[in-house]
Amino acid sequence: MATTNPMPRFPDGFLWGVSTSAHQIEGAVDTREPSVWDVFTAEPGRVRDGSTAAVACDHVHRHAEDVALLAGLGVDAYRFSVSWPRVRAEGGLDFYDRLVDELCAAGVRPVPTLFHWDLPAGLDWLERSTAERFAEYAAEVAGRLGDRVKKWITLNEPAEHTLLGHALGVHAPGRKLLFDALPVAHHQLLAHGLAVRALRAAGAGDIGIANSHGPAWPASREEADVAAADFYDLLLNRLFADPLLLGRYPEGVGELMPGDAAADLEVIAEPLDWYGINYYAPTGVGAPKDTGTDFGGVRIPAGLPFSVREIEGHPVTDFGWPVVPQALTEILTTFRARYGDRLPPVVITENGCAYEGLDDRDRIAYLDGHLRALHRAVEAGVDVRGYFVWSLMDNFEWAEGYSRRFGLVHVDFGTLERTPKASYAWFRDLLREQRRA
Repeated sequence: MATTNPMPRFPDGFLWGVSTSAHQIEGAVDTREPSVWDVFTAEPGRVRDGSTAAVACDHVHRHAEDVALLAGLGVDAYRFSVSWPRVRAEGGLDFYDRLVDELCAAGVRPVPTLFHWDLPAGLDWLERSTAERFAEYAAEVAGRLGDRVKKWITLNEPAEHTLLGHALGVHAPGRKLLFDALPVAHHQLLAHGLAVRALRAAGAGDIGIANSHGPAWPASREEADVAAADFYDLLLNRLFADPLLLGRYPEGVGELMPGDAAADLEVIAEPLDWYGINYYAPTGVGAPKDTGTDFGGVRIPAGLPFSVREIEGHPVTDFGWPVVPQALTEILTTFRARYGDRLPPVVITENGCAYEGLDDRDRIAYLDGHLRALHRAVEAGVDVRGYFVWSLMDNFEWAEGYSRRFGLVHVDFGTLERTPKASYAWFRDLLREQRRA
């Protein structure tokens, strides 16, 4: 349960919001081009409950209702993603034109993410040309929406898209390349840098990225476990932060990347206005095992230089992820120490949990604990400028289908009726209290 102690006050101007993504909520699949996720979910056995996102929350047709929920919640900003496959279809930006207009009319700042995993079918992150196409797409979106959109996100979680989609094969496009997936990471980072340049050339500013980060906790103090945790930290944290913030890959990684990595790094390291961090949980890591291990429904194969271990002594969400608020403080203070003045202001672009039920007290406790942990990071000197809950509403949770619920708003996927949960009212009241003088 959440504590009854008042939440500490966050700095004036702190940005409060909620997040969603296009493929997970939009539906209206017949009005856009196919994505890699449409191809992936059409294959039997790819999704836990056999579902697809063809309808999802039908947000395209019900967005006015969802904007009203945002207004009732009282958030400053709504982080959504633009569907690249929808933009490629005839009139594809018309929907986002209407959505942005309605958000502005409701007093909610639109914060679009240009890529949240739904790559148009036929494009491939193994190909360098996809990065170039992405920059062209970014310029097109900015040209249409930039008069009203004042805060931009290029990519969402390139680490997960690389690892889950191209290395382990449990997300679209379903490849199992293991370390041969590294070009996917490089081309996404290059796409980010090219998009930053394209956005700025179109007159856009206040640009960031949403990277997923979390501490890697060694299973013991044994040298092999510590070394494995250090490698995992490199793979999931430094591989995607060092190029952006320091202009270089971690030692030993750059030579594994395709093309002229040095020239590409000049593009990748285009200065950011802010740095987005998606945080959910730390990861327990140990020395390799002869057999694979499971983590949050994902099978980690044997043969890697680490194994994922259970973190004991903490409650877990319905996804099986440990609830460890202090690890949010840890990753933020670690980043401040690691990158110093190269770290721009930080925004928590996702934080949330999967729980069932309308009276979702576990979700309230999770959010309460993580916001207090976030405030401790602010007190420790980390320049944090905003916080977005994942997610506004229950949605299509990728390979889990509709079996995991992250929303502040319950969605009946039979009728599409929206019902605010107890956590919606809690977050609404929290925001009102934060704004009181």
